[in-house]
Amino acid sequence: MQGSKCNLVLMKTVLGMEKVAASYVKEIDPGARVEPSPRGFRGLVLVEPSRDKYEVAKEIEERVPEAEKVVVAEACTEADPRKIAEIAAELAPRFISSSETFAVRTVRRGRHGFTSIDVNVVVGDAVRRATGAQVNLRYPDKVVAVEIIQDLALIAFYPGSREWRKMRPGKYPLYKLFRRLSVVQMPYLGPLDACRTMGVRVGREVQNFEVGELVVSPIGLVDALQLKTFLDGVFEGIESRYQVQRKSYGRDVHRVPVYVQDLYQLVRSRYDEPVIVFEPEGDPISKRARDILELVRKGRRVNLLFGSREGIPEGVYRFADLVLDVAPGITLSTEYAAAAALIAIGSVIHDLLAVDREPAGEQGSRS
Repeated sequence: MQGSKCNLVLMKTVLGMEKVAASYVKEIDPGARVEPSPRGFRGLVLVEPSRDKYEVAKEIEERVPEAEKVVVAEACTEADPRKIAEIAAELAPRFISSSETFAVRTVRRGRHGFTSIDVNVVVGDAVRRATGAQVNLRYPDKVVAVEIIQDLALIAFYPGSREWRKMRPGKYPLYKLFRRLSVVQMPYLGPLDACRTMGVRVGREVQNFEVGELVVSPIGLVDALQLKTFLDGVFEGIESRYQVQRKSYGRDVHRVPVYVQDLYQLVRSRYDEPVIVFEPEGDPISKRARDILELVRKGRRVNLLFGSREGIPEGVYRFADLVLDVAPGITLSTEYAAAAALIAIGSVIHDLLAVDREPAGEQGSRS
């Protein structure tokens, strides 16, 4: 199985699905040698087909959903960075032209005297010199994949378009939009357990989208204990989601600040800022995408008003730039109203924001 050329296909699966995926490969190619969890590494299936490896790989992709990724090895060698680089440089001109960009992706399994970054650097330099192509780590035209399984190294080449990425050209990071939005939420008041539960859910949702601020806006005289209980829930929800985001995001996370102000006084004090009311009497949000975009562009802060057990008073409608309905015919519950509106806003204006951003983003990704 080893040598500068090899007849191997590597499948990556969800942990625990190795044997299931392997059994389906045997149905596709009964004569293949199939090794689930090679060298004891879970999530992998190593296949040595009995017929054309490219045809077998294509059938696996078409018929085996348990296969997360299918990598056709163009060569295999010892797990030594210099040998890997030498072979990759020999093969690269067949797959990468001088006008294209590339990136090296190394996944190392087992104990070695080098790191994945070491391999990336050595192989990347060798491929660059062999092809004259430039490196683009974010959005490469081609990928040089190095899959190391203990003492075995597989080398593969595939288009960069095969990589699933959370952010890529044509996608606008909506947290930048949401940071400019102020969610104005009437508090849920009533039984204390319900106040607490609603507060937690509202807090989690506003933190989930990292909006600029949350303003809890009662109307007139309200029960202090009920309001306090709702606010306690809000802070709990914000904190729980914030801690998850801090651990999982590769960027700074904005903790949503919380304020309290009477609804009518808030509308008065922000008379010169864009205000959008979300109520069933409004226009379908999909028809007002351009209007929303214009409000976002011209206003440093855009205020989104949401009711609770009772809706936003109709008198406030006159002071709003827009009155919108997120889901005509459906009355959204208090805890989902803001989340639904934020998703709807992002959905209807995303492409317009992405068009504005893409030329500069494309240039930056190629530099």
